[in-house]
Amino acid sequence: MRNGCSTPRFFLYATAIFGIRYLDFRYLALALFRIPAREHLDSPNVVARLNLPNMAYGPEEKIKIYAHAVRGLLELEPDPERQLEYLDFIDIYTHLDDSERIIYQQRYAQEAAVMSGFAERFTQQGREEGRQEGRQEEGSTILMHLLALKFGPPGDVIRERVQQADPDTLILWSERVLTATCVEEVFADMGDKAE
Repeated sequence: MRNGCSTPRFFLYATAIFGIRYLDFRYLALALFRIPAREHLDSPNVVARLNLPNMAYGPEEKIKIYAHAVRGLLELEPDPERQLEYLDFIDIYTHLDDSERIIYQQRYAQEAAVMSGFAERFTQQGREEGRQEGRQEEGSTILMHLLALKFGPPGDVIRERVQQADPDTLILWSERVLTATCVEEVFADMGDKAE
C-alpha cells in the first residue's frame, strides 16, 4: 500500500515570537481513492482490508469490495468488540443501499450471518447496560427524594455518593431511610462523614 505515499510533517508552535515547537510529527499521506482495490482484496493487512471501500473500484464491484472487507475483518481481527466497531467503518464507507445489502446477504450468507450474530449480541449487551443504568438512575432519584423529605436537601458528598452507587446499595440505603434518625445512619457504611 505504500505506492503513492508521502511523508508530510506537521508542526504546531506555541508562539510565533519565541518559535517554541511543542508538536512535531510525520505521518503517511495516502490517496486511497487512487489505489486499485482489487490489488488488496486478499491482503493480510487489516488496515488495507478495512479500507477497501475507500479505494478505487467500479460500481459493479461494490458488493464484492464490501464482502472482502468484511471477510478480512473476520479473518484478521480477533477482538469481537473491535470487529463490530470496524464493521461500522466498513458500512459507512461502502454505503450499501437496501437492495445491495440483500444481494450481499444472498451471495455471502456465511459472513452476513456471523456479522448479524455479532451485532445482535452487542445490541443485547447494550440494552442490558442501558437497563442497569436506568435502574441506578431511578434508584438514586428515589433515594435523593426520600433523603430530602426526611432530613432536608442532601449535601454534595451524599449526592455524589448516591450517584455513584450500584442499584443494590441504593435499595439498602433507601430501606435505612425508613428507620434512620439522622442522615449518618443511612450511610453508616460510607466510610466518610455524611454531609
